[in-house]
Amino acid sequence: MDKLLRDKKAIAFFVLPAGILFTLVLFLPILYALYISLCDWNALTSPVFIGFQNFVDLFTKDKIFKIALKNSIFFMVFSLITQQIAGLLLAVVLSNLKHGRNTYKNIFYLPCVLSSAALGLLFSFLLKPNMGLNQLLAVFGIEGKNWLMDVQGFIPLTMWVIGIVALWIYVGTTMMLYMAGIAGIDNTLFEAAHIDGANKRQTFFHVTLPLLKPMMKTTISLTCIGSLKFFDLVYNMTQGGPNNKTHTLATWLYFQGFSYFKYGYASAISVVLLIMSLAVTLIVNRTINTRDFAA
Repeated sequence: MDKLLRDKKAIAFFVLPAGILFTLVLFLPILYALYISLCDWNALTSPVFIGFQNFVDLFTKDKIFKIALKNSIFFMVFSLITQQIAGLLLAVVLSNLKHGRNTYKNIFYLPCVLSSAALGLLFSFLLKPNMGLNQLLAVFGIEGKNWLMDVQGFIPLTMWVIGIVALWIYVGTTMMLYMAGIAGIDNTLFEAAHIDGANKRQTFFHVTLPLLKPMMKTTISLTCIGSLKFFDLVYNMTQGGPNNKTHTLATWLYFQGFSYFKYGYASAISVVLLIMSLAVTLIVNRTINTRDFAA
């Protein structure tokens, strides 16, 4: 095996198929999107090169893009805070359960395996003014709000509602990753902390949490990038409305490309989304140091 690993031709032979697939499926489409973002193109005629005009229009003329950018950043921050806290707490609690752990784990993870598009349609009905949640609140004499139509304020109520629904759907993934991280910690470390007189809170902050830094890095990256690409839940619950106040970058990209046939403009939005995802990944990698865990 060592001889095989030192053979550069053998390494190239095994890496080449993956490299070709990566180039065809990911790298070339990214380059093509970069080119199209510099063009005016409706897919019916040949692309017309216009330079950075699409990007200039995005940041100077497009008011809805600014709303979509604000909403995407809100989703990223909201999802990062809520999913990390809730997912970590659930993972710690379930990891310490002696009975019923798998049952509760499956209950919390179940929404993750369901279609988020279908769940978006489900909640769009449950949150209608005269249906679902409001009917339940009326039983207790509470007047419900117009959950999916209230767009007043800097961050509208509708955006908070969608964020909470997203938390319910995706927190199971974060929980499972943290449970896997906790399961990988050597039990002798917990036993040593207990012998030294550490209580559960001290053990969590001084043993569990530091050793979860590699998994924390992974979950934060996945949460941030996933929330920036938020599309199906928003589209099925509000379709960016009312009055375009609930658009995210992904939904506004979709409308520009597939409703207005501005493929160059939509590609420019996708480039902004790509740059934001890369920037978030770079910040996370620089902020959370896991070099001590490499050994």
